[in-house]
Amino acid sequence: MATTTEVTPRGETGHTSPSPRRGGAGMRAVREGRAAWTLALPFCLLFLVFTAWPVLQSLFMSFTDTKSRDLRSPFSVNVVGFDNFTKAFADPVFRKAALNTAYFVLIGMPLTLGIALAAAVALDKGITRFRSAFRLGFYLPVITSIVAVAVVWRFLLQQDFGLINTVLGWVGIPGPNWLGDPNWAMPGLILMASWRNFGTAMIIFLAGLQGVPWVLHEAAAIDGAGAWQRFRHITLPMLRPTMLFVSVTTSIGYLQFFEEPFVMTSGGPLNSTISMSMYTYKQFGFGNYGYAASMSYIIFVVIAIVAAIQFRLLRDNT
Repeated sequence: MATTTEVTPRGETGHTSPSPRRGGAGMRAVREGRAAWTLALPFCLLFLVFTAWPVLQSLFMSFTDTKSRDLRSPFSVNVVGFDNFTKAFADPVFRKAALNTAYFVLIGMPLTLGIALAAAVALDKGITRFRSAFRLGFYLPVITSIVAVAVVWRFLLQQDFGLINTVLGWVGIPGPNWLGDPNWAMPGLILMASWRNFGTAMIIFLAGLQGVPWVLHEAAAIDGAGAWQRFRHITLPMLRPTMLFVSVTTSIGYLQFFEEPFVMTSGGPLNSTISMSMYTYKQFGFGNYGYAASMSYIIFVVIAIVAAIQFRLLRDNT
């Protein structure tokens, strides 16, 4: 802290009170801090009331036997510990939903990212005319209502007169009953979800591609590297941070996939397309609030584990 110095009659020096300039700066910092907290207080209150408190309440609810009839007397619920979680793992429908979700993620996410990366490379290097129109067209399904998308894809996947089966018939392949066959319902939803969601990943990949220094490609081309070698050894390694972000966000969304089976198949046929989120939603509808809350936290833990694995695999050289 800055101080002022005075000389005594004997030539000795002494220290007086802190400099007024330094004290003024400290008071100004305090006032700025108070102003900042005053401006942030409304958000903090809303966050605590409408986000933090409901999350804590739902966590507590997952350890109770809360049902819809308990809403009138919430303090009469019983704490059952981990019974809801063990019940969920023993529930054959929940296990089926977990397998369906894993199937959807393991097939749908690589397909979505592959299409997105191919479209981004085409927009970055291949397509030179009407690039903005193509970019808009590729991104348009992302902002289109799921109801409108469902109407279009119900027509495309229709067994007798659907466009996809018609095209397959031209080459002598009998088209399956996409939405009525338990073996083909999930692939149909994966196709629809990939088409609907690849636009977001494409935009992010395109931004990552534009950040790759072109001088590296020129140097590799001078050394005799082909287009595939440059893409494999230059572009893909430079895209690792982008790939990490896109894969994490896409997997988080796909692990919670709900809209596609809800509007297309209602989880059928024979629970072949029911997801963990959809089954949790149904349990809330049945009034099993404690049981549904426990399943929602199982989904949360699965998402956290998958995200951690992706960070471990893709962040080492990022």
